[in-house]
Amino acid sequence: MKVLVIGLGGVTNGGKTTLAEKLKNMLPNCDIISQDDFFKPESEVETDERGFKLYDVLDALYMDEMVTSIRNWIKSPASSGVVTEEPQNTCDSVKNVYILIVEGFLLYNYEPLNELWNRRYFLTLPYEECKRRRSTRVYQPADTPGYFDGHVWPMYLKYKSELEENASMQVDYLDGTKSQEELLSYVYSDIIQELNKLRE
Repeated sequence: MKVLVIGLGGVTNGGKTTLAEKLKNMLPNCDIISQDDFFKPESEVETDERGFKLYDVLDALYMDEMVTSIRNWIKSPASSGVVTEEPQNTCDSVKNVYILIVEGFLLYNYEPLNELWNRRYFLTLPYEECKRRRSTRVYQPADTPGYFDGHVWPMYLKYKSELEENASMQVDYLDGTKSQEELLSYVYSDIIQELNKLRE
């Protein structure tokens, strides 16, 4: 049995969850772990001097629990409740491969996760488009006025530049303004190539 762990990271509202769900429907034995499921409760998230809740940092998440969940999945993917129905047109060669897609906004800046990835994707968006999409979403707790410019966007730029400075990190940057079909087609083909390599 082989496993393939795919990271789908990047900017808030970049289309990570949508892309992950679509890939799950197309790939055999595929499961998703979402970083959003590991946020600490609001009472444990720090507040800065401007009154902003600092959600867009690693300290706002139970990262150790997330790593444990991923490692447990890798140890026994078949027992994780992953649906093993075959999607249409799946080649027989990949039936004994299990795929985990981990999606979230802060995946590649946490060292213990970095030894787990087979492929890393990172969705990007320009500032205006990201802000526009973010304004259409309802968050619990809701974004306070100035939160996007004061916390969300600066943290995205900070973590993205850390990533770009890390020369040893192989990351495939994706343009989040492209159509969902285009992004899906590209990532799906790439994963299929990776599956074929596993088979060789």
